[in-house]
Amino acid sequence: MIRCITIDDEPLALKQMAAYIEKTPFLDLRGQFESALSAMSFMADNTVDLLFVDINMPDLNGMDFVKTLNNGPKVIFTTAYSEYALEGFKVNAVDYLLKPIAYTDFLKAAGKAKDLYFSDPVSAESVGHGDNFLFIKSEYKVIRINYADIRYIEGMREYVRIFLDNEAPVMALMSIKKLVEHLPPDTFMRVHRSFIVHLNKITTIERSRIVFDKTYIPISDQYKETFQEFVDKKFLK
Repeated sequence: MIRCITIDDEPLALKQMAAYIEKTPFLDLRGQFESALSAMSFMADNTVDLLFVDINMPDLNGMDFVKTLNNGPKVIFTTAYSEYALEGFKVNAVDYLLKPIAYTDFLKAAGKAKDLYFSDPVSAESVGHGDNFLFIKSEYKVIRINYADIRYIEGMREYVRIFLDNEAPVMALMSIKKLVEHLPPDTFMRVHRSFIVHLNKITTIERSRIVFDKTYIPISDQYKETFQEFVDKKFLK
């Protein structure tokens, strides 16, 4: 999902944007800020992919704030003043939303950001792999992921999220079906249409579910027999 924050000195505007983000499946709201300075502090320690930022704000306006960002996240401006539109596009903004903002306009702008975010999609042929690792294209980077670091993988429509030990999940645009073809079958098993698990990382099974901390991964009927065979081989009798 695309990690985003909203910046606006009007609380009602922040509330509206949060509501729009929450009902947009590919967006993940990480924070709401009433000033660019507080957002800047948050971004120093957190990864953000997309900003929804107002322009007219005290202390540091949204346009000047965006100009301070080097190789920063994508930006969608939200403002009541149309005269800033040209300047917004000069800083490579994804879009410019004029208040009051309808959800249809918001969704169209968010869709543009999504297209840019996944502008270099991963296909099966572009996944590199070795004996102990694979390379995945995520966002604008190629990332090496060691098999030993993977806990489980979740398929979410057209993309996957790879959950790792002690690191943030890695997201890539590809199908879970294609990814499983590149994983060693003696180490990884698909247990559900939406989940692949690292067999060596399983510590608890509860009521046809694999438990990773507070995450419960269901074992579907389609894969239950194969998974049970794996468990039986390891079961002490």
